Amino acid sequence: MPIAARIVTDSNAMLPAELAARFDILEVSLTIVVDGLARPEREIDLPEFYDQLRSGKSISTAAPSPGEVLATYRRAVAGGAESILSIHVGSNQSATVSAVHLAAREIGVPVEIVDTGTASFIEGCCVWRAAEVLASGAGLDQAAQAATAVAVDARSVFTIGEISRAAAGGRLAVHDGVGVPVFASTGPDMHELDRVTSEADAVAVMTAQVASHPGPLRVGIGHADAPDVADDLEQALGSLPNVAETTRYLVGPSVAAHTGAGTFGAVFHPI
Repeated sequence: MPIAARIVTDSNAMLPAELAARFDILEVSLTIVVDGLARPEREIDLPEFYDQLRSGKSISTAAPSPGEVLATYRRAVAGGAESILSIHVGSNQSATVSAVHLAAREIGVPVEIVDTGTASFIEGCCVWRAAEVLASGAGLDQAAQAATAVAVDARSVFTIGEISRAAAGGRLAVHDGVGVPVFASTGPDMHELDRVTSEADAVAVMTAQVASHPGPLRVGIGHADAPDVADDLEQALGSLPNVAETTRYLVGPSVAAHTGAGTFGAVFHPI
């Protein structure tokens, strides 16, 4: 990717380290507060965090400050960036974009801001696609358009690991009922797709949902301390004729804080 343009995103994108390294993407961390102790998301030990979720600790999330975003922009400029493409969790879900706009006024190089209107690895897929477009030699505007297109086209299916935590958080409309809810999302809109009584049933529901969309699809399979069923889901989705590519990611604290430990699912979009 030409050094003249650099991508900055945030930790809610759940971007695997390999992808960030491949495209030289910089990341500003959201803040996770556990029982009153605040830490940057990327400094948190995931197995320990999942244990904290299961033990019922009070957990909340907060957007980065404008100063934290500005510090990341300065790293980009110090590395030779002449412009920045800043792709972030939706302003309908986090104050991150507000901090980004404030930081962009101060950095002194052009900053193109993409408010994805979504979260988690859908945001990550927006970043990934934009990075590919920049790496092909295209300009900042084309890369921003590519990120926005993924935000519109991407879908997700996922389970709720801890119903009580999801209901208390208020971001998901989790209704009373028997079984584990399977949710589907399109952009910022999330709805309960089905109720299941086993992980195998959840995999079947998710596989049917992905199979119903025309390909070729890029699919990300993620989990919050549920690696075995994520393996099963990856095997099932990888066998679909409309799936061209699969990758894995971990559901980090800024998402798992709202869905609970044991969450797993898939993000997918056409390529």
